[in-house]
Amino acid sequence: MFDFGRQNIRIVPTRPLGRRDVFFSLGQVLRTFVLLALFCAGWLVVASASARSQERVPDEAQFQSFITGLWPDARAAGVSRATFDAATGGLTPDAAVLRMIGKQAEFVKPIWSYIDDAVSKSRVGRGLARGAEVERTLARVEEHYGVDRYVVLAVWGMETNYGGFSGKLGTIRSLATLAAAGHRGPFFRRELIVALQILEQGHVAPENMLGSWAGAMGQTQFMPSSFMKHAVDWDGDGHKDIWSSVPDALASTANYLAEHGWIKGWTWGYEITLPKHFSLRTHEPNEYRPFAHWAKAGVKRADGVHMPEAGEGALLLPAGRNGPAFLVTRNFAAIKTYNASNAYALGVSLLSDRLAGSPGLSAKWPVHERVLDADQSYELQRQLARRGYHIGDFDGKIGEKAQVAIRHYQRQAGLEPDGFASVPLLERMRTKP
Repeated sequence: MFDFGRQNIRIVPTRPLGRRDVFFSLGQVLRTFVLLALFCAGWLVVASASARSQERVPDEAQFQSFITGLWPDARAAGVSRATFDAATGGLTPDAAVLRMIGKQAEFVKPIWSYIDDAVSKSRVGRGLARGAEVERTLARVEEHYGVDRYVVLAVWGMETNYGGFSGKLGTIRSLATLAAAGHRGPFFRRELIVALQILEQGHVAPENMLGSWAGAMGQTQFMPSSFMKHAVDWDGDGHKDIWSSVPDALASTANYLAEHGWIKGWTWGYEITLPKHFSLRTHEPNEYRPFAHWAKAGVKRADGVHMPEAGEGALLLPAGRNGPAFLVTRNFAAIKTYNASNAYALGVSLLSDRLAGSPGLSAKWPVHERVLDADQSYELQRQLARRGYHIGDFDGKIGEKAQVAIRHYQRQAGLEPDGFASVPLLERMRTKP
Protein backbone atom coordinates (compact mmCIF):
# COMPACT_ATOMS: atom_id res chain seq x y z
CA MET A 1 0.00 0.00 0.00
CA PHE A 2 1.29 3.44 -0.87
CA ASP A 3 1.17 6.23 1.72
CA PHE A 4 0.91 9.75 0.38
CA GLY A 5 1.62 12.10 3.32
CA ARG A 6 -0.13 15.40 3.82
CA GLN A 7 3.08 17.30 3.26
CA ASN A 8 2.88 16.31 -0.41
CA ILE A 9 -0.62 17.82 -0.88
CA ARG A 10 -0.82 21.34 -2.25
CA ILE A 11 -4.05 23.29 -2.88
CA VAL A 12 -3.87 25.80 -5.73
CA PRO A 13 -6.48 28.02 -7.33
CA THR A 14 -8.23 26.49 -10.30
CA ARG A 15 -8.35 27.92 -13.79
CA PRO A 16 -9.42 26.66 -17.20
CA LEU A 17 -7.03 24.08 -18.66
CA GLY A 18 -5.22 25.04 -21.81
CA ARG A 19 -3.60 22.79 -24.41
CA ARG A 20 -0.20 22.99 -22.68
CA ASP A 21 -1.82 21.99 -19.39
CA VAL A 22 -3.44 18.97 -20.99
CA PHE A 23 -0.21 17.79 -22.57
CA PHE A 24 1.70 18.50 -19.37
CA SER A 25 -0.86 16.55 -17.33
CA LEU A 26 -0.78 13.64 -19.75
CA GLY A 27 2.99 13.66 -19.63
CA GLN A 28 2.94 13.61 -15.86
CA VAL A 29 0.46 10.74 -15.87
CA LEU A 30 2.51 8.74 -18.34
CA ARG A 31 5.73 9.38 -16.47
CA THR A 32 4.11 8.39 -13.19
CA PHE A 33 2.67 5.27 -14.79
CA VAL A 34 6.06 4.23 -16.16
CA LEU A 35 7.80 4.84 -12.85
CA LEU A 36 5.10 2.93 -11.00
CA ALA A 37 5.34 0.05 -13.47
CA LEU A 38 9.10 -0.10 -13.08
CA PHE A 39 8.76 -0.01 -9.31
CA CYS A 40 6.18 -2.79 -9.32
CA ALA A 41 8.25 -4.86 -11.74
CA GLY A 42 11.23 -4.57 -9.45
CA TRP A 43 9.09 -5.39 -6.44
CA LEU A 44 7.68 -8.43 -8.20
CA VAL A 45 11.16 -9.71 -9.02
CA VAL A 46 12.18 -9.36 -5.39
CA ALA A 47 8.93 -10.88 -4.17
CA SER A 48 9.13 -13.82 -6.54
CA ALA A 49 12.76 -14.37 -5.59
CA SER A 50 12.01 -14.38 -1.90
CA ALA A 51 9.03 -16.70 -2.31
CA ARG A 52 10.44 -18.95 -5.03
CA SER A 53 11.16 -21.93 -2.78
CA GLN A 54 8.44 -21.50 -0.20
CA GLU A 55 5.87 -24.03 -1.31
CA ARG A 56 2.73 -23.94 0.77
CA VAL A 57 2.43 -26.80 3.25
CA PRO A 58 -0.81 -28.69 2.56
CA ASP A 59 -3.22 -28.77 5.48
CA GLU A 60 -4.34 -32.07 7.01
CA ALA A 61 -7.46 -32.38 4.86
CA GLN A 62 -5.57 -31.66 1.64
CA PHE A 63 -2.82 -34.08 2.55
CA GLN A 64 -5.21 -36.88 3.43
CA SER A 65 -7.12 -36.25 0.22
CA PHE A 66 -3.85 -36.65 -1.68
CA ILE A 67 -3.08 -39.94 0.11
CA THR A 68 -6.59 -41.26 -0.57
CA GLY A 69 -6.27 -40.35 -4.24
CA LEU A 70 -2.94 -42.13 -4.44
CA TRP A 71 -4.31 -45.56 -3.60
CA PRO A 72 -5.87 -46.48 -6.98
CA ASP A 73 -2.58 -45.84 -8.80
CA ALA A 74 -0.57 -47.64 -6.14
CA ARG A 75 -2.88 -50.65 -6.40
CA ALA A 76 -2.54 -50.62 -10.19
CA ALA A 77 1.26 -50.65 -9.71
CA GLY A 78 1.06 -53.86 -7.68
CA VAL A 79 1.11 -52.39 -4.17
CA SER A 80 -1.02 -54.31 -1.68
CA ARG A 81 -3.44 -52.59 0.67
CA ALA A 82 -1.42 -53.84 3.64
CA THR A 83 1.80 -52.29 2.32
CA PHE A 84 0.04 -49.05 1.42
CA ASP A 85 -1.59 -48.67 4.83
CA ALA A 86 1.60 -49.54 6.70
CA ALA A 87 3.51 -46.87 4.77
CA THR A 88 0.92 -44.08 4.74
CA GLY A 89 -1.16 -44.64 7.87
CA GLY A 90 -0.90 -41.63 10.18
CA LEU A 91 1.37 -39.82 7.73
CA THR A 92 1.57 -36.01 8.01
CA PRO A 93 3.29 -33.44 5.77
CA ASP A 94 6.79 -32.34 6.72
CA ALA A 95 7.19 -28.56 6.50
CA ALA A 96 10.97 -28.87 6.87
CA VAL A 97 11.13 -30.68 3.53
CA LEU A 98 9.62 -27.72 1.70
CA ARG A 99 12.07 -25.33 3.32
CA MET A 100 14.95 -27.27 1.79
CA ILE A 101 13.88 -26.66 -1.81
CA GLY A 102 16.53 -24.78 -3.76
CA LYS A 103 19.30 -25.11 -1.17
CA GLN A 104 21.53 -27.67 -2.91
CA ALA A 105 25.16 -26.76 -2.25
CA GLU A 106 26.22 -27.34 -5.85
CA PHE A 107 23.96 -24.47 -6.93
CA VAL A 108 24.34 -21.99 -4.07
CA LYS A 109 28.08 -22.14 -3.31
CA PRO A 110 30.85 -20.65 -5.45
CA ILE A 111 32.48 -23.45 -7.42
CA TRP A 112 35.76 -23.09 -5.53
CA SER A 113 34.06 -23.39 -2.14
CA TYR A 114 32.16 -26.44 -3.31
CA ILE A 115 35.32 -28.11 -4.64
CA ASP A 116 37.28 -27.26 -1.48
CA ASP A 117 34.63 -29.13 0.51
CA ALA A 118 34.59 -32.02 -1.97
CA VAL A 119 38.33 -32.65 -1.72
CA SER A 120 38.86 -31.52 1.86
CA LYS A 121 41.61 -33.14 3.88
CA SER A 122 39.07 -34.90 6.08
CA ARG A 123 37.05 -36.26 3.15
CA VAL A 124 40.15 -37.56 1.39
CA GLY A 125 41.48 -39.06 4.61
CA ARG A 126 38.21 -40.79 5.44
CA GLY A 127 37.97 -42.01 1.86
CA LEU A 128 41.40 -43.61 2.00
CA ALA A 129 40.48 -45.35 5.25
CA ARG A 130 37.09 -46.55 4.04
CA GLY A 131 38.55 -47.56 0.69
CA ALA A 132 41.06 -49.79 2.44
CA GLU A 133 38.25 -51.45 4.41
CA VAL A 134 36.29 -52.34 1.26
CA GLU A 135 39.23 -52.74 -1.12
CA ARG A 136 38.28 -56.25 -2.16
CA THR A 137 34.67 -55.28 -2.92
CA LEU A 138 35.79 -52.24 -4.94
CA ALA A 139 38.19 -54.38 -6.98
CA ARG A 140 35.52 -56.98 -7.78
CA VAL A 141 32.95 -54.31 -8.62
CA GLU A 142 35.43 -52.56 -10.94
CA GLU A 143 36.24 -55.83 -12.69
CA HIS A 144 32.56 -56.67 -13.15
CA TYR A 145 31.22 -53.29 -14.28
CA GLY A 146 34.32 -51.66 -15.76
CA VAL A 147 33.89 -48.49 -13.70
CA ASP A 148 36.95 -46.97 -12.03
CA ARG A 149 36.94 -48.05 -8.38
CA TYR A 150 38.06 -44.61 -7.23
CA VAL A 151 35.13 -42.95 -8.97
CA VAL A 152 32.75 -45.38 -7.24
CA LEU A 153 34.46 -44.59 -3.94
CA ALA A 154 34.26 -40.85 -4.64
CA VAL A 155 30.53 -40.98 -5.41
CA TRP A 156 30.03 -42.79 -2.11
CA GLY A 157 32.05 -40.08 -0.39
CA MET A 158 30.21 -37.20 -2.03
CA GLU A 159 26.75 -38.62 -1.49
CA THR A 160 26.91 -39.80 2.12
CA ASN A 161 30.47 -39.29 3.38
CA TYR A 162 31.20 -42.97 2.74
CA GLY A 163 28.01 -44.12 4.41
CA GLY A 164 28.46 -41.84 7.40
CA PHE A 165 25.25 -39.91 6.82
CA SER A 166 22.60 -41.01 4.35
CA GLY A 167 19.70 -38.97 5.69
CA LYS A 168 17.23 -39.47 8.51
CA LEU A 169 14.01 -38.45 6.80
CA GLY A 170 11.34 -40.99 5.95
CA THR A 171 11.30 -41.35 2.16
CA ILE A 172 7.55 -41.93 1.92
CA ARG A 173 6.78 -38.85 4.00
CA SER A 174 9.21 -36.62 2.08
CA LEU A 175 7.92 -37.68 -1.33
CA ALA A 176 4.29 -37.38 -0.23
CA THR A 177 4.93 -33.88 1.12
CA LEU A 178 6.55 -32.70 -2.11
CA ALA A 179 3.91 -34.27 -4.32
CA ALA A 180 0.96 -33.02 -2.26
CA ALA A 181 2.42 -29.50 -2.10
CA GLY A 182 2.64 -29.40 -5.88
CA HIS A 183 6.41 -29.03 -6.12
CA ARG A 184 7.12 -30.94 -9.33
CA GLY A 185 4.03 -32.83 -8.30
CA PRO A 186 3.80 -35.43 -11.10
CA PHE A 187 7.50 -36.34 -10.74
CA PHE A 188 7.38 -36.84 -6.99
CA ARG A 189 4.05 -38.65 -7.20
CA ARG A 190 5.59 -41.19 -9.58
CA GLU A 191 8.61 -41.58 -7.31
CA LEU A 192 6.29 -42.11 -4.35
CA ILE A 193 4.48 -44.96 -6.08
CA VAL A 194 7.81 -46.58 -6.99
CA ALA A 195 8.91 -46.23 -3.36
CA LEU A 196 5.78 -48.13 -2.35
CA GLN A 197 6.67 -50.84 -4.88
CA ILE A 198 10.11 -51.16 -3.26
CA LEU A 199 8.41 -51.73 0.08
CA GLU A 200 6.08 -54.25 -1.52
CA GLN A 201 9.07 -56.20 -2.81
CA GLY A 202 10.50 -56.38 0.69
CA HIS A 203 13.90 -54.80 0.09
CA VAL A 204 13.57 -52.58 3.17
CA ALA A 205 11.12 -52.02 6.02
CA PRO A 206 9.14 -48.75 5.96
CA GLU A 207 10.86 -47.45 9.10
CA ASN A 208 14.28 -48.06 7.52
CA MET A 209 13.50 -46.43 4.18
CA LEU A 210 15.35 -43.24 5.00
CA GLY A 211 17.07 -40.59 2.93
CA SER A 212 17.23 -36.95 1.98
CA TRP A 213 14.49 -34.31 1.92
CA ALA A 214 14.05 -34.94 -1.82
CA GLY A 215 13.56 -38.69 -1.47
CA ALA A 216 17.10 -39.79 -2.39
CA MET A 217 17.71 -43.00 -0.48
CA GLY A 218 20.46 -44.84 1.29
CA GLN A 219 24.24 -44.77 0.91
CA THR A 220 23.97 -44.25 -2.84
CA GLN A 221 21.23 -41.59 -2.59
CA PHE A 222 19.17 -43.24 -5.33
CA MET A 223 15.74 -41.92 -6.16
CA PRO A 224 13.20 -44.78 -6.07
CA SER A 225 13.07 -45.00 -9.88
CA SER A 226 16.88 -45.27 -10.02
CA PHE A 227 16.74 -47.97 -7.37
CA MET A 228 14.31 -49.99 -9.47
CA LYS A 229 16.52 -49.73 -12.56
CA HIS A 230 20.02 -49.97 -11.13
CA ALA A 231 20.13 -51.30 -7.55
CA VAL A 232 22.05 -54.57 -7.15
CA ASP A 233 21.98 -57.39 -4.59
CA TRP A 234 25.76 -57.79 -4.61
CA ASP A 235 26.04 -59.66 -1.31
CA GLY A 236 23.42 -62.20 -2.39
CA ASP A 237 21.12 -61.99 0.62
CA GLY A 238 18.00 -61.61 -1.50
CA HIS A 239 17.61 -57.87 -0.88
CA LYS A 240 18.86 -54.84 -2.78
CA ASP A 241 19.87 -53.06 0.39
CA ILE A 242 21.51 -49.71 -0.38
CA TRP A 243 20.81 -48.57 3.19
CA SER A 244 22.89 -50.96 5.29
CA SER A 245 24.83 -53.16 2.83
CA VAL A 246 28.03 -51.47 1.64
CA PRO A 247 28.61 -54.08 -1.11
CA ASP A 248 25.10 -53.51 -2.46
CA ALA A 249 25.59 -49.73 -2.35
CA LEU A 250 28.95 -49.75 -4.16
CA ALA A 251 27.85 -52.24 -6.80
CA SER A 252 24.65 -50.28 -7.39
CA THR A 253 26.67 -47.10 -7.99
CA ALA A 254 28.95 -48.86 -10.46
CA ASN A 255 25.99 -50.44 -12.23
CA TYR A 256 24.30 -47.04 -12.50
CA LEU A 257 27.37 -45.41 -14.07
CA ALA A 258 27.95 -48.35 -16.42
CA GLU A 259 24.37 -48.16 -17.65
CA HIS A 260 24.70 -44.39 -18.14
CA GLY A 261 27.55 -44.59 -20.59
CA TRP A 262 30.73 -45.11 -18.57
CA ILE A 263 33.48 -46.21 -20.97
CA LYS A 264 35.79 -48.83 -19.50
CA GLY A 265 39.44 -47.84 -19.42
CA TRP A 266 38.80 -44.12 -19.87
CA THR A 267 39.37 -41.43 -17.32
CA TRP A 268 36.89 -38.68 -16.48
CA GLY A 269 39.26 -36.07 -17.93
CA TYR A 270 42.31 -33.92 -17.22
CA GLU A 271 43.24 -30.52 -15.87
CA ILE A 272 44.80 -28.58 -18.74
CA THR A 273 46.58 -25.34 -19.54
CA LEU A 274 45.41 -23.17 -22.41
CA PRO A 275 47.84 -21.27 -24.63
CA LYS A 276 47.93 -17.53 -24.07
CA HIS A 277 46.10 -16.61 -27.27
CA PHE A 278 43.61 -19.49 -27.19
CA SER A 279 40.26 -18.32 -28.57
CA LEU A 280 37.01 -19.48 -27.07
CA ARG A 281 35.23 -18.15 -30.14
CA THR A 282 36.48 -21.10 -32.16
CA HIS A 283 36.39 -23.68 -29.37
CA GLU A 284 32.92 -24.00 -27.90
CA PRO A 285 32.88 -25.43 -24.36
CA ASN A 286 31.11 -28.80 -24.04
CA GLU A 287 31.93 -29.68 -27.66
CA TYR A 288 33.78 -33.00 -27.92
CA ARG A 289 36.85 -33.02 -30.14
CA PRO A 290 39.71 -35.54 -30.51
CA PHE A 291 42.54 -35.11 -28.03
CA ALA A 292 44.82 -34.75 -31.05
CA HIS A 293 42.87 -31.63 -32.04
CA TRP A 294 43.38 -30.08 -28.62
CA ALA A 295 47.08 -30.90 -28.66
CA LYS A 296 47.43 -29.27 -32.09
CA ALA A 297 45.70 -26.15 -30.70
CA GLY A 298 48.40 -25.87 -28.03
CA VAL A 299 46.39 -27.31 -25.15
CA LYS A 300 48.51 -29.27 -22.68
CA ARG A 301 47.82 -31.44 -19.68
CA ALA A 302 48.65 -29.69 -16.43
CA ASP A 303 50.61 -32.72 -15.19
CA GLY A 304 52.98 -32.54 -18.17
CA VAL A 305 51.93 -35.91 -19.62
CA HIS A 306 51.18 -36.05 -23.34
CA MET A 307 47.59 -36.06 -24.51
CA PRO A 308 46.21 -39.53 -25.30
CA GLU A 309 46.43 -40.51 -28.95
CA ALA A 310 42.89 -41.89 -28.91
CA GLY A 311 39.69 -40.54 -27.46
CA GLU A 312 38.09 -37.14 -27.27
CA GLY A 313 37.34 -34.46 -24.73
CA ALA A 314 35.29 -31.32 -24.25
CA LEU A 315 36.48 -28.05 -22.77
CA LEU A 316 35.17 -27.23 -19.29
CA LEU A 317 35.73 -23.82 -17.68
CA PRO A 318 33.72 -24.00 -14.43
CA ALA A 319 34.96 -20.59 -13.22
CA GLY A 320 35.42 -18.92 -16.58
CA ARG A 321 38.62 -18.12 -18.43
CA ASN A 322 40.41 -17.00 -15.26
CA GLY A 323 40.01 -20.30 -13.41
CA PRO A 324 41.22 -23.89 -13.82
CA ALA A 325 40.51 -25.48 -17.20
CA PHE A 326 39.70 -29.09 -17.99
CA LEU A 327 39.15 -31.47 -20.87
CA VAL A 328 36.42 -33.90 -19.85
CA THR A 329 35.46 -37.17 -21.50
CA ARG A 330 32.07 -38.79 -21.85
CA ASN A 331 32.71 -40.46 -18.50
CA PHE A 332 32.31 -37.02 -16.94
CA ALA A 333 28.89 -36.87 -18.59
CA ALA A 334 28.08 -40.27 -17.05
CA ILE A 335 28.90 -38.87 -13.61
CA LYS A 336 26.65 -35.88 -14.32
CA THR A 337 23.67 -38.18 -14.78
CA TYR A 338 23.99 -38.88 -11.05
CA ASN A 339 23.57 -35.17 -10.34
CA ALA A 340 23.12 -32.74 -13.24
CA SER A 341 25.69 -30.24 -12.04
CA ASN A 342 29.19 -29.53 -13.33
CA ALA A 343 30.22 -28.70 -9.78
CA TYR A 344 29.07 -32.10 -8.51
CA ALA A 345 30.66 -34.06 -11.36
CA LEU A 346 33.91 -32.15 -10.98
CA GLY A 347 33.85 -32.72 -7.23
CA VAL A 348 33.51 -36.48 -7.75
CA SER A 349 36.20 -36.45 -10.43
CA LEU A 350 38.78 -34.49 -8.46
CA LEU A 351 38.05 -36.49 -5.31
CA SER A 352 38.59 -39.73 -7.25
CA ASP A 353 41.97 -38.43 -8.41
CA ARG A 354 43.01 -37.59 -4.86
CA LEU A 355 41.87 -41.01 -3.61
CA ALA A 356 43.96 -42.59 -6.37
CA GLY A 357 47.03 -40.70 -5.15
CA SER A 358 47.15 -37.75 -7.54
CA PRO A 359 47.99 -34.24 -6.30
CA GLY A 360 45.52 -31.40 -6.28
CA LEU A 361 44.88 -28.80 -8.95
CA SER A 362 47.73 -26.82 -10.48
CA ALA A 363 45.75 -23.68 -11.28
CA LYS A 364 44.23 -21.39 -8.69
CA TRP A 365 40.55 -20.55 -8.43
CA PRO A 366 39.63 -16.88 -9.05
CA VAL A 367 38.37 -16.37 -5.52
CA HIS A 368 38.41 -12.60 -6.05
CA GLU A 369 35.59 -12.87 -8.58
CA ARG A 370 32.24 -11.54 -7.40
CA VAL A 371 29.78 -14.39 -7.87
CA LEU A 372 26.01 -14.21 -7.96
CA ASP A 373 23.84 -14.82 -4.94
CA ALA A 374 20.46 -16.54 -5.31
CA ASP A 375 18.48 -13.39 -6.10
CA GLN A 376 21.08 -12.22 -8.61
CA SER A 377 20.97 -15.62 -10.31
CA TYR A 378 17.23 -15.18 -10.75
CA GLU A 379 17.78 -11.72 -12.16
CA LEU A 380 20.42 -12.98 -14.59
CA GLN A 381 18.02 -15.63 -15.85
CA ARG A 382 15.39 -12.95 -16.44
CA GLN A 383 17.90 -10.70 -18.19
CA LEU A 384 18.75 -13.54 -20.55
CA ALA A 385 15.09 -14.38 -21.15
CA ARG A 386 14.32 -10.72 -21.94
CA ARG A 387 16.90 -10.95 -24.71
CA GLY A 388 15.20 -13.96 -26.21
CA TYR A 389 17.44 -16.71 -24.84
CA HIS A 390 15.86 -20.00 -23.80
CA ILE A 391 17.05 -20.83 -20.30
CA GLY A 392 14.29 -23.14 -19.05
CA ASP A 393 12.68 -22.52 -15.67
CA PHE A 394 13.39 -19.45 -13.57
CA ASP A 395 14.88 -21.45 -10.73
CA GLY A 396 17.95 -19.44 -9.72
CA LYS A 397 20.25 -22.26 -10.85
CA ILE A 398 22.78 -21.37 -13.51
CA GLY A 399 22.81 -24.67 -15.37
CA GLU A 400 23.85 -25.65 -18.87
CA LYS A 401 21.02 -23.83 -20.67
CA ALA A 402 21.86 -20.59 -18.90
CA GLN A 403 25.57 -21.05 -19.58
CA VAL A 404 24.92 -21.58 -23.28
CA ALA A 405 22.80 -18.42 -23.30
CA ILE A 406 25.53 -16.50 -21.47
CA ARG A 407 28.09 -17.56 -24.07
CA HIS A 408 25.82 -16.41 -26.89
CA TYR A 409 25.31 -13.07 -25.16
CA GLN A 410 29.04 -12.66 -24.50
CA ARG A 411 29.84 -13.44 -28.12
CA GLN A 412 27.35 -10.88 -29.40
CA ALA A 413 28.62 -8.31 -26.91
CA GLY A 414 32.23 -8.78 -27.98
CA LEU A 415 33.22 -10.46 -24.71
CA GLU A 416 35.20 -13.65 -24.15
CA PRO A 417 32.47 -16.33 -24.34
CA ASP A 418 33.41 -18.41 -21.30
CA GLY A 419 29.85 -18.80 -19.97
CA PHE A 420 30.75 -17.73 -16.44
CA ALA A 421 27.94 -16.07 -14.50
CA SER A 422 29.39 -13.22 -12.45
CA VAL A 423 28.30 -9.96 -10.87
CA PRO A 424 30.19 -7.86 -13.47
CA LEU A 425 28.32 -9.70 -16.22
CA LEU A 426 24.97 -8.98 -14.57
CA GLU A 427 25.90 -5.33 -14.05
CA ARG A 428 26.72 -5.02 -17.72
CA MET A 429 23.40 -6.55 -18.72
CA ARG A 430 21.58 -4.09 -16.45
CA THR A 431 23.15 -1.07 -18.12
CA LYS A 432 23.44 -2.25 -21.73
CA PRO A 433 20.30 -3.68 -23.35
